[in-house]
Amino acid sequence: MKKIFVLDTNVILHDSSCIHQFDDNDICIPITVIEELDKFKKGNNVINCNARDFLRALDALSGDQMLNGGVSIDKGKGRIAICLDSPLEDKIKENFIEITPDIKILNIAFSIARKKRFKNVIFVTKDVNLRLKARSIGLRTENYNSRFVEDLSDIYTGMKVLENINADVFDDLYKKPYETKKSRLGKTIEFFSNENVILKNGSKSALAFYDSNNQTIRLIQPRICYGIQPRNSEQTFALNAMLNPEISLVTVSGKAGTGKTLLALAAALAKKQFYRQIFIARPVVPLSNKDLGFLPGDVASKLDPYMQPLYDNLSVIQNQYNDNNSQTKPIKELIEEEKIVITPLSYIRGRSLVKIFFIVDEAQNLTPHEVKTIITRAGEGTKIVFTGDIFQIDHPYLDSQTNGLAYIIEKMKGQRLYAHINLEKGERSELAELAAKIL
Repeated sequence: MKKIFVLDTNVILHDSSCIHQFDDNDICIPITVIEELDKFKKGNNVINCNARDFLRALDALSGDQMLNGGVSIDKGKGRIAICLDSPLEDKIKENFIEITPDIKILNIAFSIARKKRFKNVIFVTKDVNLRLKARSIGLRTENYNSRFVEDLSDIYTGMKVLENINADVFDDLYKKPYETKKSRLGKTIEFFSNENVILKNGSKSALAFYDSNNQTIRLIQPRICYGIQPRNSEQTFALNAMLNPEISLVTVSGKAGTGKTLLALAAALAKKQFYRQIFIARPVVPLSNKDLGFLPGDVASKLDPYMQPLYDNLSVIQNQYNDNNSQTKPIKELIEEEKIVITPLSYIRGRSLVKIFFIVDEAQNLTPHEVKTIITRAGEGTKIVFTGDIFQIDHPYLDSQTNGLAYIIEKMKGQRLYAHINLEKGERSELAELAAKIL
């Protein structure tokens, strides 16, 4: 039997194409949602663009039947209707004192469900609190999860460990051209493109990665970038991927203190001669409702509190040398000449980024749609590096399964232009590692 899905505003702001994700079921858009979307029309953030895109799409579908049974969304899809406000249901009056827009939406959903005897009517919202309120009055609710990673326990880590490797393999790897045929490791071993591997045999070991273009295992040798030296095998893998010109998209995941951002900045500086600019960005996810509008100053000064971790990492690199060292001068000059640009992600949409080394920090606070928007901005010669911790979400409507970073890792694995590595060992300090483990 067909279902009726009543959509909350945040579903549309999360995914402007959401109405195409419900198969042949019908969709109701409460009139309060249309009113709320009107407040989001202006602006350059992704949610503003999503509001405009959805309203245009709804306008294109609109007809005389939009308020009377709805109109067909597409061939093989259900119908969509705008549902007008209705008198407050008794259960709403009894349980909610303040009638906010959320409660108005809840009232419309409850009214529809009551008329259908609470069968096959589902209220869809990404607001956990609103889902709890809906369930408390007997409404069936669901989170909106059109794009999510099903099993995080099996998420791609970007590396393998192989034991008991034939000694001849090591002989190949440690002499030019520092590679060996994949077939030398055994016919049953399969790799994703650019997957990293630790090879072991007794006292011998080697770090390598799989080159799918040539079907070879290529040796990775530790490198120092701007005074930053990898401290473990995962960091070596991450730096290798970020320095490899054949890899255009890199993701580095890991808990706080594993060196994700620092390594990305060091790699960008080491390769700066191949790029016009280094862009560094992170999502602005304000805590305690302290939005950008509540902070004093211009855009740059408003962004400073959110971007300070990026400046901190640049300072770490700069402090590897004394003030008179020739290595520190280029960093200062690059910032002054805007060769290194710390930018809000709001201004990326619509741009074409050519020959840019683009670092996106805290990418777990981006939606799948936002990461797609960023990646599709990449022009010729651009490299994009996403860093973050998929288990440390600050975004109110995302979790470890629905965030953009986890989505990229799951969907991009195996692609020739993509590499990933998960950093496990904390290297910030002994205290930071202790806190990460036991607190």
